[in-house]
Order: sequence, then structure tokens, then C-alpha cells
Amino acid sequence: MFLGRLFAAVERQLCEPGKLPARGIHRILICRPNHRLGNAILVSPLLAEVEALYPGAEIDLVVGGEAASSLFANRFQVRRIFSLPRKIAQHLWRTRALLRELQRNSYDLAIDTCQGSQSGRLLLLTVKARFKLGFPDPEANPGSAWHGLPCPEHLGQRGVFLLRAARGLELDHPCPPLNLDLSDSEKQQARRALANILGAAPPRPAGRTIVGIFANATGAKCYGEDWWRQFAGALTEKRPDVLIVDVLAEHGRSQLGGVFAPYYTRDLRRLASMVANMDGFISADCGVMHLAAASGTPTLGLFSVTQPSKYAPYGGLNGAIDTHGMSASEVAGMAADWLGRVVPLAQPLPAVPSVPVDA
Repeated sequence: MFLGRLFAAVERQLCEPGKLPARGIHRILICRPNHRLGNAILVSPLLAEVEALYPGAEIDLVVGGEAASSLFANRFQVRRIFSLPRKIAQHLWRTRALLRELQRNSYDLAIDTCQGSQSGRLLLLTVKARFKLGFPDPEANPGSAWHGLPCPEHLGQRGVFLLRAARGLELDHPCPPLNLDLSDSEKQQARRALANILGAAPPRPAGRTIVGIFANATGAKCYGEDWWRQFAGALTEKRPDVLIVDVLAEHGRSQLGGVFAPYYTRDLRRLASMVANMDGFISADCGVMHLAAASGTPTLGLFSVTQPSKYAPYGGLNGAIDTHGMSASEVAGMAADWLGRVVPLAQPLPAVPSVPVDA
């Protein structure tokens, strides 16, 4: 009952479409209190849209965990990133101190980017802001004009939709892509490291297509090691020019049989910079998939549980495959077709040995 009254109170404070001014918005807060890497990266299109519409503004973020601090701290307009503890119940004093600091700030605009997030909505209620932006609850606020607008299904595009609709702007323009604003210096250092990993001089082996594979994900989204080995073997049969980089998960073990050049790091920007120097990247639906897309490299997501319409890499040459009912070899065939659009096979190369299934 008490939470219901709180949520009803914040519903009354939400900005309606077309009511957000183009001027006078200088202090902006973006709320996305979720600890998953992918959800942090999915904020980047909104961050880019805020930077474009309010280039003279200062931006604070409230996030869960520490990922966003390394991902976005170097952006010129970002002032402060407030990181909520991963397990709030075990860090009540730290959480309380953080919330008190937030309450001492005054914002011109606060945005709750997530539909149906209680923590995001409570943050929106807590902070002081002249304009508050979020998805209204159909039951608590049935008369809102938001309900008649075509909200995109993709989670990375919804925050952009909120901001554009609040400003009364056109909604059918392409959304900004996932982006980490990597520097030239970061990418140059990674390019040299990639050359060392591949034993290549010059950095890009002539006639070869460099493809990163991340063979890990959480829970039911994870494909087995045998599946990935079959996939990699079939892909190299269909595209003998492909040079695979085995991007290792945090546990540090190869899930591709240990036969490809490995790369391991726990530094997110370093990983994104490395991927930025590849021709393509293939991963199951996970945070690293979003990280790869945000690096600017064409990324193919493999989906066995979640919905591509909500999470797939979008824009450019990115792609997604719904793998339900498909074998690893069949998925590899579709991946090879996608890779043909990204990097066409210029000339036949000598076939390379396929990866044994039991390697």
C-alpha cells in the first residue's frame, strides 16, 4: 500500500509528450540501476541522444555495479557516475549515503530509462528535478498521452524514444547505435596487441578476415562447448579466410578447444578496443555481445532464449540469428552468409583443417 502511494505520486510528476523544453536543461540525471553489463551498455544510445540534444549540459548517471564507471567515465559531458552496490541489502549504509548525496543535487531533467523497474521509479521519486521522464504505468496513469505513442520494442531504443517524444521531435529517425566513444589511442594500442596475438606483421594478415568469438553466456543462453567447437569448425570450412580470435570469459578457459589465438582481459574498455580492430564478432546474447556492437565492429548475436527484437545488435551490418531448432553447422552457415555481407570473400584461399568435434 505504501509503495503504491509512492508510485502514484511519481506518476503525477512525469513529463508528458511534447512538454520538455529545448532550452534551460543543463543538469541531467539518467537512472538505470541494474548491475548487468548489457543493460549498462544499452544506456549508450540515450546518452548519445542527450549529448546531441543538449550539448552544453552536464550528465550524471545512477547505475548498478561498477561496469558503467569504466565504460562512460571518459565521456566529456559525464560529470559523475553513482554506482549502487550489487547487493543493496548487504550494503545499506553505503546505499543510504549515495542516496543522500543524490538528494542534495538538483536537476533540470531526470530520466528513468526502464519500463517497469521499481528501483528506477523510486530513484525518480527521490531526486529533485524540474522535469521527470519515464514510462507511465497504464493502471496508475491510464490517461497519459504516452500510451498512444509507438514505443520501440528494443530496450536500447526506448530511452531515446522517451527523450524525443518528450521534446516533440520526430520518432522515426534511426536511433544512435550502441557506442563507447573509444579513443584513437585506445584502438591503436589494441591494434598492436592484436598483431602480437596473431603473430602478424603487418598488423592485418593479408587476405585474412579476423573474427572474434565469445563462447560464453549466462544460464540458458549459453551454448555448450561441443556446440561451439562444431560451430567454429563449420565456419572455418565455409570461410577458409577466417582467422578466429578466441575471446575468453572471466574464468579464463577456452571453450573452443584451445586451437585458436586466445585473448583475455577483465578490462571492459580494453576488450572493446580489441574488438574494434576485428572485422566481425560473434557471440551469444550477453553483455559482451553488446560491448562488441558498441565498439563499432559488425556483431552477430546468437539467440536461443531471449527475443532478438528486444536485444539484438541493431544498425549497420549487425545481425542476429534465432537458433531454435538449428544445429551448430546450420548456424555456422548463416553466420558465413552474414560474414559475406560484412567482408566478402575476395579470392579462394587454401582450405584450412576443420576443428575436430572432440578437440
